[in-house]
Amino acid sequence: MIQIKGLSKIYKTKKQQVQAVDDVSLTINQGEIFGVIGYSGAGKSTFIRLINRLEEPSNGTISIHNKDITKMSATELRLKRQKIGMIFQHFNLLWSRTVFDNIAFPLEIAGVPKATRAEKVNELIQLVGLAGKENSYPSQLSGGQKQRVGIARALANDPEVLLCDEATSALDPETTDDILDLLVSINKKLQLTIILITHEMHVIQKICHRVAVMENGKVVESGDVLDVFVRPQSKTTKRFVQQLNPLEHDQASLKEFITSREDSEVVKLHFIGNNAKRALITDVIKQFDVEINILQGSIAPTREGAYGTLYIELNGSKDVLASSIQFMREQSVEVEVLQHVE
Repeated sequence: MIQIKGLSKIYKTKKQQVQAVDDVSLTINQGEIFGVIGYSGAGKSTFIRLINRLEEPSNGTISIHNKDITKMSATELRLKRQKIGMIFQHFNLLWSRTVFDNIAFPLEIAGVPKATRAEKVNELIQLVGLAGKENSYPSQLSGGQKQRVGIARALANDPEVLLCDEATSALDPETTDDILDLLVSINKKLQLTIILITHEMHVIQKICHRVAVMENGKVVESGDVLDVFVRPQSKTTKRFVQQLNPLEHDQASLKEFITSREDSEVVKLHFIGNNAKRALITDVIKQFDVEINILQGSIAPTREGAYGTLYIELNGSKDVLASSIQFMREQSVEVEVLQHVE
């Protein structure tokens, strides 16, 4: 478990000071993939560099497995960093070394014997899907292959935590998905805690268990990915959710579809988990004398299950409309009645 309390980072110059991270407190559970998302300048990259003290915190504490790394001496910290792997946006490989030698580098620094080192490197090459590329140089690899080398190198010393700083930002969408699938596989096989920094909601959606949203150095929202997606609270989170579902929070686009009848209601439905696959609209039409006009909708998968949003217009008598809405609520579907679509 990682416990972060009151973490802050202030950069000072002669003329001003900049609060890059502002009083952040988080608990990250053992074995989970925890995402931190924010726009450029939110403080997320500074935050992840504070976790392994590549940046020194101005205030606060960081405990990994009940050991406060903010109080460690230089010698203690050097040993602890061997158990904190890190992968970077631009790979940071040694261009004069082969794939094998790049992965072996941290083991050399740690003083691991040559035979043991070779066995470990070969194991990692298989794990990340680079068999046959052992003797290739970084210049001979694709972007995805380079990042696989970076991941293998970060795993060389059997870390307790893997930090990923925009690890997929330099990759095309298909390669990004391949790398994310690899991180999920590593997380499952090794039960490794992964902290992932990104500005892409797709990355959070695909692999994270929980997420924190950063803005101006602060965490403005955090929780289970599914809960944050379905019930975004902050303006920043709503903007990120809209990346995945452009129709969400754009109620103005509904106006052209609405009939403006007096005997109608516009309703927004949220389907979560298995309910996203239900034929709810068919059930309502079968049971009630109501006409349903589907306005717009979408469904998206997350690591913890699917969620969907559907906007519908219900036409019928006042009593029937009330009964239909109550029925939908009884089916474990979140129902929001939009009296006026602005």
